[in-house]
Amino acid sequence: MTALPISNHRKHDHTGLHRAQDGFTAPPGQTTEAAHPLQGLRVAHQALKAQRAQAKADEAQRRSAAQARDVQRQAFLRAVGAVTALPDPQRAQHHLPRDPVPAQRLADEQAVLRESLSDEFDAGTLLDTDDKLSFLRPGVSLDIARRLRRGEWTIQKQVDLHGLRTDEAREALGAFIRESHRAGVRCVRVIHGKGLGSPGKMPVLKSRVNRWLVQKAEVMAFVQANPNQGGDGAVVVLLRPARR
Repeated sequence: MTALPISNHRKHDHTGLHRAQDGFTAPPGQTTEAAHPLQGLRVAHQALKAQRAQAKADEAQRRSAAQARDVQRQAFLRAVGAVTALPDPQRAQHHLPRDPVPAQRLADEQAVLRESLSDEFDAGTLLDTDDKLSFLRPGVSLDIARRLRRGEWTIQKQVDLHGLRTDEAREALGAFIRESHRAGVRCVRVIHGKGLGSPGKMPVLKSRVNRWLVQKAEVMAFVQANPNQGGDGAVVVLLRPARR
């Protein structure tokens, strides 16, 4: 029997199989990171750790420098003591003007100083007591008193004085007339009471209110109130127009 020759092709394949089993070496210029997957994580962790350590060192240095500056500042202040800044000769001193005092307020204050309502002032010659008490400034028409009696003027404000002591009533009436006139009020009512609680049932405050009103320059006229306005326990007063 004739022996068949061994094929060179099969021999070469067998040799290549042994080469694959011996292992693979990466070509020059290529890395082998795939063989070590944790190496990159370790490098990144070390870099972050170093960065944090540097930041902590920088912060400690900043605090130390700030404390040193504060110590130096305190030592300087203790050394020089209290100081007063000198004015700059080149700087102009601008003083804001004071707020002007309103002319009306100044006039009111001066009027209060001049005003002294007297309890002894004799108003008997100025009062018309025919049927009802009334008072008119010289030059004021008699029609004013008649219109006041008829209630043609609307009462805009009132002050109640009964129950007050004489000094309190005088002060309250003066302030009320002054403020009402300044506000432009024309017609007011002054309640002085009927004197029922006074000794002898005499209306002491009523006669004094009449005297005080006559002395007030703001008052043009006044009349005893109608029964529905207070009767003989009040007077209705007409004030001069306020100057604008």
